[in-house]
Amino acid sequence: MAEEKMETNDSMVWDKFKEMMENKEVFTVQILETVKAGVVTYVEGVRAFIPASQLSDAYVEDTSEWLDKDVDVRIITCDPEKKRLVLSGREVARDRKREERRRRIDAMQPGTVLEGTVQTIKPYGAFVDLGDGIDGLVHISQMSVKRVNDPAEVVKEGEKVKVKIIRVADGKISLSMKALEDAPVQEKEESVDVSLYTTKENATTSLADLLKGFKFD
Repeated sequence: MAEEKMETNDSMVWDKFKEMMENKEVFTVQILETVKAGVVTYVEGVRAFIPASQLSDAYVEDTSEWLDKDVDVRIITCDPEKKRLVLSGREVARDRKREERRRRIDAMQPGTVLEGTVQTIKPYGAFVDLGDGIDGLVHISQMSVKRVNDPAEVVKEGEKVKVKIIRVADGKISLSMKALEDAPVQEKEESVDVSLYTTKENATTSLADLLKGFKFD
């Protein structure tokens, strides 16, 4: 009876592990020992292995430096028959970085002017590094008020450029250099209220209204 109960409890634990893996549940473990190619911890009393390549999103050279450290992980392999439980801290770290990047991008407002560095040049435009791991695309149509046949005619890799955010959607940032060239002209045009002078008739009426009440000798 005791052995049967132990097997039932063991089965329930592995069922729980499967559910945790399917839900991509994140939990914290403490690294207890190092072994060849990774480290070992325990989850619900079951031995679990974390490969060195899965400890972090950065390269891990010496796993002994991770002893006694707490790591946020999720289950990536769950094999009840072989009693094999493999965890990953790298996936959790990468997901968090992606989420943080998306949060920063979503916080960026169209109309904001920034300075960035031209990262790569493509036939359709140039990617500009805005810092903090965030970049945006200046499409070839947004590079200049003049016609551009090749982005390399306008920018060079490593060059500092000023850009304006024109659109933020689906985690992507659209930038414009042309908008900054257009800005002075737009401001000048916007300073005139053309709605009062849409036709000659309107202009005449407005002039008459202005002269009303004046006497002329």
